[in-house]
Amino acid sequence: MSQLSQRPEKPVVGVSMPHESAFQHVTGSALYTDDLVQRTKGVLHAYPVQVMKACGRITALRTEPALAVPGVVRVLTGADVPGVNDAGMKHDEPLFPDEVMFYGHAVAWVLGETLEAARLGAEAVEVDVDEQPSLVTLQDAIAAESFHGARPVMLTGDVDAGFADSAHVFSGEFQFSDQEHFYLETHAALAHLDEAEQVFVQSSTQHPSETQEIVAHVLGLHSHEVTVQCLRMGGGFGGKEMQPHGFAAVAALGAKLTGRPVRLRLNRTQDLTMSGKRHGFHASWKIGFDADGRIRALAATLTADGGWSLDLSEPVVARALCHIDNTYWIPNVRIAGRIAKTNKVSNTAFRGFGGPQGMLVIEDIMGRCAPLLGLDPMELRERNFYQAGQATPYGQQVVQHKRIAAVWDQVKENAGLVDREREIAAFNAAHPHTKRALAVTGVKFGISFNLTAFNQGGALVLIYKDGSVLINHGGTEMGQGLHTKMLQVAATTLGIPLHKVRLAPTRTDKVPNTSATAASAGADLNGAAVKNACEQLRERLLQVAATQLGSNASDVRIVEGAARALGSDKELAWDDLVRTAYFHRVQLSAAGFYRTEGLHWDAKTFRGSPFKYFSHGAAAAEVEVDGFTGAYRIRRVDIVHDVGDSLSPMIDIGQVEGGFVQGAGWLTLEDMRWDAGDGPNRGRLLTQAASTYKLPSFSEMPEEFNVTLLENATEEGAVYGSKAVGEPPLMLAFSVREALRQAAAAFGPGGVSVELASPATPEAVFWAIEAARRVDASRNGSAQGGLATNGHTGIGRTETGKIRAGATASALNGA
Repeated sequence: MSQLSQRPEKPVVGVSMPHESAFQHVTGSALYTDDLVQRTKGVLHAYPVQVMKACGRITALRTEPALAVPGVVRVLTGADVPGVNDAGMKHDEPLFPDEVMFYGHAVAWVLGETLEAARLGAEAVEVDVDEQPSLVTLQDAIAAESFHGARPVMLTGDVDAGFADSAHVFSGEFQFSDQEHFYLETHAALAHLDEAEQVFVQSSTQHPSETQEIVAHVLGLHSHEVTVQCLRMGGGFGGKEMQPHGFAAVAALGAKLTGRPVRLRLNRTQDLTMSGKRHGFHASWKIGFDADGRIRALAATLTADGGWSLDLSEPVVARALCHIDNTYWIPNVRIAGRIAKTNKVSNTAFRGFGGPQGMLVIEDIMGRCAPLLGLDPMELRERNFYQAGQATPYGQQVVQHKRIAAVWDQVKENAGLVDREREIAAFNAAHPHTKRALAVTGVKFGISFNLTAFNQGGALVLIYKDGSVLINHGGTEMGQGLHTKMLQVAATTLGIPLHKVRLAPTRTDKVPNTSATAASAGADLNGAAVKNACEQLRERLLQVAATQLGSNASDVRIVEGAARALGSDKELAWDDLVRTAYFHRVQLSAAGFYRTEGLHWDAKTFRGSPFKYFSHGAAAAEVEVDGFTGAYRIRRVDIVHDVGDSLSPMIDIGQVEGGFVQGAGWLTLEDMRWDAGDGPNRGRLLTQAASTYKLPSFSEMPEEFNVTLLENATEEGAVYGSKAVGEPPLMLAFSVREALRQAAAAFGPGGVSVELASPATPEAVFWAIEAARRVDASRNGSAQGGLATNGHTGIGRTETGKIRAGATASALNGA
């Protein structure tokens, strides 16, 4: 067992405990960025001047009317920027644009003594726009060949030969929706200057170091003149990885120009209309199976809706390509990725970061093709699981292939699958207008940043003379429990009780050059860095303890707050040990560092081993669907998930539950709509409030929800044997969508292949049911059954026994 994964005697990691800020959360005493305004004197409030056109060139910007509004102090425009007028890492996101690129684009910001004054001032600003043609939908962009950024291609094997060797070839298209983060706390920043005119920014950001970098280059400063702090976030989910930088820069610019603190907080409508979403995708695909239902070849083109600027679209597409295989070995692969440039907000990171989009494509294919192959969907999936010695399409060995089957088999056992399938069949036979279905899907998700350089973490650990310990690390807390785990790691490594350790807010002047808290790597990177710092301190203290106990340092253990020598009854209390070390002039602070080893990636050839390991999971979901309305409920969900040896089981189970529900929301409820008409509101987000954008609530939770963490699952080479937990559980929700597909098919004859839109709203499920009902098995003719479509590209059977694309729904259904 590696030193990094090995646990000492009586560790604090692995113990279930509540979130470190749970009490503050439920009592309302937890402070967030915007709460600090009440503690700051003389604050100015920033309000955006938004232009309600999807695309156009600004021909005039008149700010004088705003300055006449009582309480307005200043209007910020591009002319005020002393450094670089750009808020993006790709230098394609002007902070103050001269072109409007999406409906609601902010072109200036008004500073007022009150928020109301700033709002009225923003309304008074006059903007003339020369409106230009806009591309609102993904289809618009594809038709116009409007793309930007890299266009990677992932190749392995001989795809043409793979199709030639296939007994069955299917092809089709699939488009699925974007998703709004809808974190409870909207984007917020509070900036002020110190006596030396250095900038201090409180920001709700997942990436303080990058926020610092953007603020510095907008203001024309060095990074050491800017400090960014993140107390905590009221949710992030990836939406605060890149997007906060510009808002922090506006607040900092206002503070620099006025000398007064500036607060910027978006209201909910502004946040929804100005910030990026999960990328919606379009996929065109072709897949070949042998006579036994094993995949021989896959060719696909994945097109992401990037919005108006690149943001993180390139790595999102790269991760989508790297996850299109999910748990299945595909020997011959050709996958192309591209990014559509549309006149919408710039889409960005969202939990799973392209992985869910890639995996959804293959799971949709498996769900559609299983009936055409005459196979149960679970059987088709099982036949294609990775086996020993097999590698991903980009060349990384799947060394824990047995865990794919282990979580799958355990979830089937936990769910009582055999008995319940009999019960569901009996129920469906007795209920012509209501159907139930149970589906199982798995997850194989790679952990590490796509960009190798980001796989590093830092920490600063301080021990004070009274024995108390303060941790600083580069990760941010957005409710996911990272800080809780870091406290447990520190207490375990030092061998002291948890109450001895406190954690400081994340800030750039304590731990520099940090990576974003993203890619599910927060605990891996920062935990290993905290452990490294604590190990340095422990080694120093063991030398002191050995002197006091008359022993060798190698024979001393610090356990539960006391140093003891092996074979001796003597002990030295932690507080006394620390005090003695201080008087012996032993350094009681240490900077920790960690870099993930063994990663290599060639973005040009799309080959390498970009991930430290894979996280695995499986979920069984049962649904009940109403045949008259398409309305459904999730009756039961069973999950088995691999988190290695959990650092904090209660936190991890909460993350699995939350990730699953958020994934189910994306796949079934959260239906983003944009005005794609030719009227004056073209490009407007229509679902810009909780009243029109449906989020999962208690009513959408499974009636029975069972989550089990895989046991005896130590991950060698990771901090205390744990694995990441943030993103992988989201993809477990594929089981809900596949269960809905099977329930819709149950309204038709056996062997019906159903196309299902994503999100699978009750309306979408209803139309899938209607399509299944229209299928006449005898008119369809084949032993492989028919395909129920919703008017999309169909799949038909040729005389050669292979399957071709292009058959219409009416032809397939015998109309």
